Amino acid sequence: MLKQPPKADQRHSITAELIAVLVAVTTGQPRVMTVENGKALPSGPFELGHRSLQSGLRDWVEQQTRHPLGYIEQLYTFADRDRAGDEAQRVISISYLALAREEQAAPADEATWRNWYNYFPWEDHRDGVPPALPGVIVPGLNAWAKAADNTSMRSERQQRTAIAFGLDGHGWNEELVLQRYELLYEAALVEEAHRSRAKDLTLIGPAMAGDHRRILATGIARLRAKIKYRPVVFELMPPVFTLLQLQRSVEALAGRLVHKPNFRRLIEQQELVEETGTMTADMRGRPAKLFRFRHDVLAERAVAGTKLPVSRA
Repeated sequence: MLKQPPKADQRHSITAELIAVLVAVTTGQPRVMTVENGKALPSGPFELGHRSLQSGLRDWVEQQTRHPLGYIEQLYTFADRDRAGDEAQRVISISYLALAREEQAAPADEATWRNWYNYFPWEDHRDGVPPALPGVIVPGLNAWAKAADNTSMRSERQQRTAIAFGLDGHGWNEELVLQRYELLYEAALVEEAHRSRAKDLTLIGPAMAGDHRRILATGIARLRAKIKYRPVVFELMPPVFTLLQLQRSVEALAGRLVHKPNFRRLIEQQELVEETGTMTADMRGRPAKLFRFRHDVLAERAVAGTKLPVSRA
């Protein structure tokens, strides 16, 4: 008689979760779509009825937020056993970056747009060094480095901190969002790291469900890198806009200012936009020219790429 295989233990299951980092820029501020009172990103399980991973993601996002997804690309797949917060269930998180215009649709009741710097206050350098860095983060990381078991580990922690946070002569690299968050997690300076530990350190920024803040950090890092070589920022712009609005949007995403003359010169050299022949009707200041994105540039630069670097102010 053949021996029957053991039944699967339902208490220790594996599920695939589809998660969207849905980004918009409104009035010069970067926003991310959230659910559960800002504690989670739109997400849902991949089901047999879904035609593909992307179609499943679109279904969940539209159900939860009433917001259609336009531009979308896969980010990363996370499956760390100790990061989901539920030891009884192993979750494989398949994340996507999606770009939208916030005014396209009103979010559902349980969905809200949130400024992504609420979750990462140390990432916004548009007004100078954020207070959280010298006030909490650097002292916390220094203490973590000093608490290392040996000299080699202490030196490694100090070097990683200096590179990630622009200390000891290292410049601030806006793309190292994930590395900075991972350091804060490792040093137990963010609430997510305390789910199985005693809370003995100052916490920075509101926690999110599961590994969602880590996934959001991954999305921000990807977008900050991508705006430098692909015109994806125009997916976030209204059909017509001023060059100042475009500049403010790039600065909002990068978390730092750009050099205005150089930025405008670059936009002009790359032929990314064209004039509409109309002006703003804002009576509070001098009217400004309105522009629109040249969609032909996508075909023209398909191979060479479109350079849109963040200049240092």
